[in-house]
Amino acid sequence: MPQLLQFSHIRTLFISLLASVMTTQAIAIEEPVYQVEKAWEAEQIEIRAYAARVMAVTDMAEDPNGGFRVLAGYIFGGNAEEKKIAMTAPVQQSMAGEKEMAFMMPAEYALEDLPEPEDQRVSFREAPAYTAAVIQFSGWASAEKADENWQQLRRFLIKGGIEIVGEPTLNQYNPPWTLPFLRRNEIIVPVNRDVVKKESTVTELS
Repeated sequence: MPQLLQFSHIRTLFISLLASVMTTQAIAIEEPVYQVEKAWEAEQIEIRAYAARVMAVTDMAEDPNGGFRVLAGYIFGGNAEEKKIAMTAPVQQSMAGEKEMAFMMPAEYALEDLPEPEDQRVSFREAPAYTAAVIQFSGWASAEKADENWQQLRRFLIKGGIEIVGEPTLNQYNPPWTLPFLRRNEIIVPVNRDVVKKESTVTELS
């Protein structure tokens, strides 16, 4: 499993990014649109149906700590139109396979509407609608804690007969100054929606 981006490497950039859009009023940060199909409150696990969306993506293989900087540069105005694009949440990071980081683009943008990036390390893709299993946890999202929660989610899904059909991602929703117990982190992994709908025993898991 690739090393996850550490808090210390993104702190300054994240603070600068959010400070540039902060006003005296609270900011509403756009998040992905989804519907909860099943939930297990004690385990903090949900099955969600996500709507399609557009993602800005960068490869972290050469610089594991540079992904946030590259994507932040793009939405800060590092594009052909020098246009600032609103920050969204969460910041998504791959946990297996290719080392990628992704920002969701605001819903107002279709793929063809996005300005060309100045940094060619930024690319775009349309993420289709899909069903995912999600486990939520608080605190700092260290590599160890993220993996611990992924393994917990994986065991839960296997026990319930829910088929995993993709790779997990770590998703972080909060700015760096958020207190640990208030932080929201999620491990999200695609699952087979048909299996979820047919599997009745999953509602009885504990």
